[in-house]
Amino acid sequence: MRSRQRMFAAVMRLLLKCLRLGRRRRFRLVRQVEQLWHYGHLCLRSLLYNSFTNGDVVLDSLFEPVYWLVDHVTRWFGVVFVALVIGLTSSIVAIVYICLLPLILQTYTPAWICWHLAYGHWNLIMIVFHYYMAITTSPGHPPQAKNNLTGVSICRKCIAPKPARTHHCSICNRCVLKMDHHCPWLNNCVGHYNHRYFFSFCLFMTMGCIYCSISGWEMFRDAYAAIERMKLLEKERLQLTANQTYYQTPPPTFSFRQRAFHKSVVYLWVLCSSVALALGALTLWHAALITRGETSIERHINRKERQRLQKKGKVFRNPYSYGSWDNWKVFLGVDVPRHWLTRVLLPSPHLPHGTGLSWDLPPCVTEQHAPLLAI
Repeated sequence: MRSRQRMFAAVMRLLLKCLRLGRRRRFRLVRQVEQLWHYGHLCLRSLLYNSFTNGDVVLDSLFEPVYWLVDHVTRWFGVVFVALVIGLTSSIVAIVYICLLPLILQTYTPAWICWHLAYGHWNLIMIVFHYYMAITTSPGHPPQAKNNLTGVSICRKCIAPKPARTHHCSICNRCVLKMDHHCPWLNNCVGHYNHRYFFSFCLFMTMGCIYCSISGWEMFRDAYAAIERMKLLEKERLQLTANQTYYQTPPPTFSFRQRAFHKSVVYLWVLCSSVALALGALTLWHAALITRGETSIERHINRKERQRLQKKGKVFRNPYSYGSWDNWKVFLGVDVPRHWLTRVLLPSPHLPHGTGLSWDLPPCVTEQHAPLLAI
């Protein structure tokens, strides 16, 4: 009897020890899980915490997949956009030479004929030259080695020196000197060395489209009226055919050449007017930026900097602006008065002022002016 009691007591003591041990292990496991949770939370906060984080940073992070998709689509479709520009421009030139030029030579006075021939071919040459140069000219890239460059920071994507006014292009995957934007219609970045070619192309293309729209307005009205008359006569012919019996189809009222001529004139006027409105607005925007001495990217940067300094009671001044007139002279490379003819009104492959690595006072600016426009 006593042996059974002793055995029962031993079993009970062993059971209590197992329960105590299991409880300790369970509490120890819970504490370990809590420690791991707090440690992971602390690591996550330490990686994501930034005192400069605001709503813009959060939105940029949320739209990062969209930016990635746009960058890759733009990179692959750049060649398509260039081919589209060349194709549409060539179609307009072909219509002018095939349809409009013979009509001009037959109906206009010699003075107007000389004007159209001179201005039209000059505008076409300027468009072709500046578009070709904008496509083939590299915008400029900073050197990989830091060769005593002033005001150099480090690009966090390239891990390479980044001079002032230089920005990283996510499409080209390189830093670009004085980057304005990546233009899909050029399949190239717009930067220090081809910024003038890009703006000149936009300007002369807008001028050419306005010229075609104004010159072809009367022809467009006549062609549109002729197309409407063709539709009406075609409808009447079909009604007449339904009421009578023919062994053969009646001949068309208008020939294929007449139809093609009228539709080509309407196509030319609609396309030129649409491009003139869209590209004209873009040209005016870039003209305002050039007047202020800044690029498209710097516009947003300067606006935020102005708001930041305004809260402190200070006024932000653009350090790269020399005044409206001097900004245009620096941008176009006009050093002497004759350069307005040889470098602006005629095709010129001259280089811009400076190397894009440092921004010293250009020779065409006689003295440093306080910026006329507060950004």
